[in-house]
Amino acid sequence: MLASPVAPSVSPFNFHVLPSSDPPYKLLQTHPSLSLLSKCRNLQQLRQIHSQIIKSGLHNTQFALSKLIEFCAVSPSGDLSYAVSLFESIKEPNQLIWNTIIRGHCLSDTPGLAIHIYVRMLLRGAMPNSYTFPFLLKSCAKAGLGDEGKQIHSHVVKLGLESDAFVHTSLINMYAQSGELDSARLVFEKRLHRDAVSYTALLTGYASTGQMDEAKQLFENIPVRDVVSWNAMIAGYSECGQFEEAMETFRGMQKVNVMPNESTMVTVLSACAQSGSIELGKWIHCWIEDHKMGSNLRLVNALIDMYSKCGDVETAQGLFNGMSLKDVISWNVMIGGYTHMNRYKEALVLFREMLKSNVEPNDVTFLNVLPSCACLCALDLGKWIHTYINKNFNSSTSTALYTSLIDMYAKCGNVVAAEQVFNGMKSKSLSSWNAMISGLAIHGEVEKALGLFSTMVNEGLKPDDVTFVGVLSACNHAGSLELGRSYFSSMIQDYKISPKLQHYGCVVDLLGKNGLFDEVEALIESMNVKPDGAIWGSLLEACRAQGQVELGEIFAHHLFELEPDNPGAYVLLSNIYAKAGRWDDVARTRTKLNDKGMKKVPGSTSIEVDSVVHEFLVGDKTHPQSKDIYMMLDEIDRLLEMAGFVPDTTEVLYDMDEEWKECALSHHSEKLAIAFGLISTKPRTTIRIAKNLRVCRNCHSATKLISKIFNREIIARDRNRFHHFRDGNCSCKDCW
Repeated sequence: MLASPVAPSVSPFNFHVLPSSDPPYKLLQTHPSLSLLSKCRNLQQLRQIHSQIIKSGLHNTQFALSKLIEFCAVSPSGDLSYAVSLFESIKEPNQLIWNTIIRGHCLSDTPGLAIHIYVRMLLRGAMPNSYTFPFLLKSCAKAGLGDEGKQIHSHVVKLGLESDAFVHTSLINMYAQSGELDSARLVFEKRLHRDAVSYTALLTGYASTGQMDEAKQLFENIPVRDVVSWNAMIAGYSECGQFEEAMETFRGMQKVNVMPNESTMVTVLSACAQSGSIELGKWIHCWIEDHKMGSNLRLVNALIDMYSKCGDVETAQGLFNGMSLKDVISWNVMIGGYTHMNRYKEALVLFREMLKSNVEPNDVTFLNVLPSCACLCALDLGKWIHTYINKNFNSSTSTALYTSLIDMYAKCGNVVAAEQVFNGMKSKSLSSWNAMISGLAIHGEVEKALGLFSTMVNEGLKPDDVTFVGVLSACNHAGSLELGRSYFSSMIQDYKISPKLQHYGCVVDLLGKNGLFDEVEALIESMNVKPDGAIWGSLLEACRAQGQVELGEIFAHHLFELEPDNPGAYVLLSNIYAKAGRWDDVARTRTKLNDKGMKKVPGSTSIEVDSVVHEFLVGDKTHPQSKDIYMMLDEIDRLLEMAGFVPDTTEVLYDMDEEWKECALSHHSEKLAIAFGLISTKPRTTIRIAKNLRVCRNCHSATKLISKIFNREIIARDRNRFHHFRDGNCSCKDCW
C-alpha cells in the first residue's frame, strides 16, 4: 500500500502574503511579527514591527491590520494618530476595524470624534453591531453630546439591539452621565430582566448628582449585590462628602461577607483621607498586607494619600520611599501630602526629585506644586512651571491650572503677571475671577479688585461666597468701612448668600480698626455661626491699637476658651497691658504663658534667589553666607542712621513675642532676608520676601527707607497682606 502524500508544512517565518490572498487564520494568529505587538513599549518599536508586517505582506490582510490598529488605538504604549493613519489607508475596513477605531477615540481626549467615525461608517455602508454602540454611547457621555446620544439610541432601537445587556447598560450610563436621569430610568424600567450591572449603572447616576436616597433604594432592590454594586454606593457617599455613610456601607459589605476588591479599598481609603479617619485607614493597611497586596501600586498610592492627609506624613513618606516602582500618581500624592500639611519646602524638593527621575508631571502635579510655590514665594520655579504649562497644556481646557498660576503669581508678589495670565485666558471659571479679585485685594489694589467684581457681574457670572471674601478683603485692606458695609449688605440681600466666618472676620476687622466696638458686639450677637479664633484675635489687635484694655480682657477670655493652647492670645493681651503701662498684668500674663510651656512658631522670612528658597529666623547665623549678610546688615544700619532713621523701640516694650523671639530690632528675620537679597541680586532688581508674621512697625519704617537708599523695589508679604516699598513709600499707606 502506498503512503498518502504529506502536505509540506508552512512556517509562519517564511511565507509572504500576497494581495487578495486569504491565508489560514492559524498562520496569521501565530505569526512572529504580530506576536511582537504584545512586547511593544514605544512608537519607535511600533514602527519597526509595522515595517516587518509590510515586508511579510501581512498588511494585505485585514486581520493583521485590525491587530495593529487595535494596539495603536487601545494600548497605553500605542498612538491613536498612528492608528488613524493606518485606518485611512484601508479601502474597505471590516466591522471589527470600524469598532476598534471608534473605541480608540472613545478612550482618548477627543471622544467626540468617535461620532464622526460612526457617521462615516454608516455612509460607507458598514453595519454597526452590539460592540459598536457601547463605545459610541460612552463617547457621547464623555463629550457631553446628549442630542447625538439620543439619535444613536434610535439606531439601537431600529437594529433591535436594545435588549442586549451591554448596550442596555451603556444607554443607562449615557443618559445618567448626561444628567437625564428620567430617561435613564425609563430605559432601565423597559427591560424586564434587569441584572446587577444595570441597577448599578442607574444608582451610579443618582449618586453622581447627590441623590443618595434614590441610589440607596435602588441598591436595596438589587436581587444579588455584587462587589461592583457595593463599590458604587461607597463611592457615591464619598463623592457627596458623606464619608461616615461611605465607611458604614463598607462595614455592611463586610457583614454580608462580600469580598472587597482593589477599587473598594481605594475608595474607602479616599473617604478615610477626606474625613481624617486614620484608624480605619490603618485597619485597611493591615488588610492589604494580610492579603499580600502590599505591592499593588494603586493601593499603596491610596495609602500614601490617606496617611498624609490624616497628618501622618512620616508613615506616608516611608511607604513612598519603600516603593520599587513609582508612577506619576505616587509622586503626586506624596507632593500633595506635603503641601496639605504645610510642608512646602519638602514638596518642592520632592518635585525636583521627580523631574530628575524623568517622570513626566501632569496637571495634578502642578496643582499640588503651585500652592507651595505661592506660600514660599518661589517665583522662579513658578515661572518655569508656567512655561511648561504653556508648552504642554491647552489653555481652554486647563482652566484650573491657569487659575492656580494666577494665585501663585499674586501670592509671590507679581500681581502684574497674575493679571496677564487672567487676561490671556480664553475660558474663565468663577474660580479664575475669584483668584484675580483676591490677588488684587491682598496687594491693596482696591479699585481694580472692585472694578473686576463689577465686570464679572456685568458679564453674567453669579458671585459666590468666595468672591465676597475677596471683595470684603479689598475693602478691609483699604480701610473702606462704608464700602465694606455696602458689599456685606449686598451679599446677603441681593445675592442671598449666608455670611460665613471669613465674611464676618473682614467686617469685624474693619469695625475694630475704626474703634466701633459697640457695632462689633452687635454684629457678633447676630452671627449665625460662633466666632472663631481669627475673629477674637483681630479684635484683640484692634483693642491694642485703640487702647481698649477692659474690652481686650473680655475678648481674650473668649479666645482662651476657644483655643486654650494658643500662645498668641497671651501675647496679644500682654501687648495691651504693656501699652497701658500695667506692668504687673504684663508679668502675670508672661508667667501664665511660661507655666503652660507654650511656644509660638518663631518669626521667619523666606526669599528666593536663583530658584533656591532661603529662610531666615531672628538673629540667624546658620546661612553659609552669614558673614557677608551681617556685614551688609551693618552697612544698612549705618546708612539708615545717616539718613536720620531712629529705631521705633516702643513696640519692643509691649510686643513680648517680638522681644523674646526676635531679640533685637536690627536682626529681625525680614532685615536679614533683605540684606541677603541686596548682596545676592543685581542692583535695581526687585527683592521679594515673605514673612509668616505681621511685619513690625520698626521694620516697616526701615524698609521704606532702605528702598529709597538702595533704589530697590522691595515686595514683602506678611501674615495680612502685601507691602510694595518704592522710593521711601509703602503701598499700604501705613495701614495694615
